[in-house]
Amino acid sequence: MTYSTSKHSHLTDNELVLKYKTTGDKVFVGELYKRYTHLILGMCINYFKDKDIAKDMVLQIFEKLFDELLKREVDSFKAWLTFVVRNYCISELRKKQTQLNRDLEYQYELKNQLCEKSIDELLEEEKKLEALEKAMGCLNPFQKNCIELFYLENRSYTQIVEMTGYSVNEVKSYIQNGKRNLKMIITNSK
Repeated sequence: MTYSTSKHSHLTDNELVLKYKTTGDKVFVGELYKRYTHLILGMCINYFKDKDIAKDMVLQIFEKLFDELLKREVDSFKAWLTFVVRNYCISELRKKQTQLNRDLEYQYELKNQLCEKSIDELLEEEKKLEALEKAMGCLNPFQKNCIELFYLENRSYTQIVEMTGYSVNEVKSYIQNGKRNLKMIITNSK
């Protein structure tokens, strides 16, 4: 037997709860929904500060009422409903806070991993620079001078020629042979 909501608008809240408990017909909860949607929506907006989220919460709360009304003794529906709404909103906010905390912990761990990786990379770079510096000491002075000017000071061939007095071919040769010798020295030292 289905009931029309308008047929039950004259019933009190407690009568609607009692009829729902005895029949299980959700139309009685629907009548309560009509009466208290504005109250629940206002409370949810107060907790969530977002009207769309609050509307979703109203629907979830009324879904929850179907089970809760069957399990609980309700003397004053409105007082009980505000208690349920308050607890539900707080519970949802805690869930969101817990999820936010998990997300923040994940981001923190990710940053730490990146920092550790960066530290490892920096240490590796430091080792390479030390090996290069040691290898540079093994080059003949002409090669060392040209490589330092070209790679470390970003000088052009022309500038190196002017600074050292070497010919262009000598500069190119010193740089090329110096690079090859550095590679052999570093490779053999590993």
